[in-house]
Amino acid sequence: MFSDADAAALYDLIYPWDAARYPSDAFYDDLVMAADAVLDVGCGTGSMLHHARERGHSGRLAGIDPDRAALERARRRTDVEWYEGTAADISWDREFDLATMASNAFQCLVGDDELRASLAAIRTALRDGGRFAFETRHPQARAWETWNPGDSADVNAAEIVDASGRVLRMWHEVESVAGDVVTFTETTAEPDGAVLRVDRASLRFLDVPALNAFLAEAGLAVEGQYGDWFRGPVTGDSRVIVTIARRT
Repeated sequence: MFSDADAAALYDLIYPWDAARYPSDAFYDDLVMAADAVLDVGCGTGSMLHHARERGHSGRLAGIDPDRAALERARRRTDVEWYEGTAADISWDREFDLATMASNAFQCLVGDDELRASLAAIRTALRDGGRFAFETRHPQARAWETWNPGDSADVNAAEIVDASGRVLRMWHEVESVAGDVVTFTETTAEPDGAVLRVDRASLRFLDVPALNAFLAEAGLAVEGQYGDWFRGPVTGDSRVIVTIARRT
């Protein structure tokens, strides 16, 4: 068996929060440490907010995520507020200086109605002038084309050792590409190929004009938009769109 709790623990092992190794983590760390009150939307296992407390953040930190198993890991720290729910469930009114959606969580907002409701709720949660920081994979890079085992030998051969010493194999397979929505599966298996778990997800790949139109409609003005984690411009080679938008 490979439970939801196992999956959450494995996520922390594969994707540790480490600003020294990952420019994306450093980017968010700087924003979080400079804000008095922070809301992390799609907080997962809470690594970003855990790290902020460890670095001495003394203000309000809150995280929300629909994944109960991930939140159980997040709640190992009791000096952060944790809530189960989605972005559209947010009901705070002008309580935060900064809202974040890290680790491409923004792409999980697939439908137009879901995206509009989520952005409206995030804007409402921000104080006047508050900022919303997030990233999304740039569709021009067509990242999903490397997610099929046949397209990338390394994906199908990837082996991970979990915290208990168990060796696991993980790979992704794209099921469909419909407009700007990519649906794929993530399979976790034993080394001999015996499947333990298959998770299915859909992600939306918005380009800059479409993304900015949704933000403007929600009353969020783009303050900065970058094509890398060092605040370089978005170019024809960018693989990511990093956005900081301000409540207007």
